[in-house]
Amino acid sequence: MKHLRILLLLLVLSFSMGVFAQGAATNAKPAATPAPQAQTTPAPVSSLSALVDRQVSQYEKNVVEAAEAMPADKFDFNPASLNIKGAAYSDVRSFATLVKHTATANYRFWSTLTGDKMPENIKGPNGPDDLKTKDQIIQFLKDSFALGHKAAKTITPENALEQLPFFRGTQPRLYIASACVIHAADEYGQMVEYLRMNGIVPPASRGQ
Repeated sequence: MKHLRILLLLLVLSFSMGVFAQGAATNAKPAATPAPQAQTTPAPVSSLSALVDRQVSQYEKNVVEAAEAMPADKFDFNPASLNIKGAAYSDVRSFATLVKHTATANYRFWSTLTGDKMPENIKGPNGPDDLKTKDQIIQFLKDSFALGHKAAKTITPENALEQLPFFRGTQPRLYIASACVIHAADEYGQMVEYLRMNGIVPPASRGQ
């Protein structure tokens, strides 16, 4: 009987505390919530080619701005020069070569879609040897993305899966276009590391 009384008393206390807490919560002022941040909603795309073109534009912005952010006197920077213990940078590209390689791949992929000839001064995967200055290299990069926009316009729902000669086989037109964007994203990640090794925050990572 004694145990039953104790149990009933605990139940009453628990109920009372619950009512008290509920009343306190009701009377308390609601906590201020931060105003939602305005977000830019991308305009709806009207076609498959417009969707691909948007992807090209997104990485064109990232890659070109990253290239422009590196000072001209740092364009030949190579992480091997930092002599980081345990690192494996001895055979990596310099920043300038990395940018030229990105542009060269753009030409290689997207010219397959447009039918344009590769620039004659491209002799290998790392681009033209005669491009030395920052301005020359960035212009080469911009021109390669211009071809990307042209390539995007060739894609339609009817030909998106059309097989085109590509390296040692064939690939669908849409695959070639998007694979080039993926490659640019990969190279952009490396460019980001090079910038940060030189104390530079990539433009895409800076606060608005």
